[in-house]
Amino acid sequence: MRTFGDLLSPGAVGRLALVRDGVLILAGTMLVAVCAKIQIPGTGTVPITLQTFAVVLVGATLGARRGALSLSAYLFEGAVGMPVFAGPIAGAAYFAGPTTGYLVGFVLAAFVVGRLAERGWDRRFAAAICMFAVGHLLILALGGMWLAGQVGLRLAITHGVLVFLPGAAWKMTLAAALLPSAWKCVHGLDRSGGI
Repeated sequence: MRTFGDLLSPGAVGRLALVRDGVLILAGTMLVAVCAKIQIPGTGTVPITLQTFAVVLVGATLGARRGALSLSAYLFEGAVGMPVFAGPIAGAAYFAGPTTGYLVGFVLAAFVVGRLAERGWDRRFAAAICMFAVGHLLILALGGMWLAGQVGLRLAITHGVLVFLPGAAWKMTLAAALLPSAWKCVHGLDRSGGI
């Protein structure tokens, strides 16, 4: 099935398709970077941000391949020193910190959410919320495992997983409301001859 990314230049082939995909991948990195800076202050070792909301949305709108490439590019941007992460620092040393597991989880979550979206899970609220829950759980699982190696299992679970569950529930509900609604608008335009 098509994803939202496929709606842009649907007949694009060859170089035009590569340019479209490159623009979408770059736009995905920018969305995640902006959402990384929107955070709740004073939330402990790992900040609570809108970053995971953007990660799953990028995966769902771009699909598995482009979504994973976008998040891989995002990690590369941060590794070379661009200020795209939630914290005030960037660079390769950032990957030795407490958030590395979450960052790696971004790529996997974008791929899995993108694959589910390609199968139509982004068209209805119930399926979309399950799809976004899977994405958030992947990020939290990888993040929690990495953090456990740094601060111990108990602290990793309480401060690296459980603390994020209410925010994750809110973010996946918002994403699950947005995407099916957007598809309804697209189908409405389709029927009226707008697309």
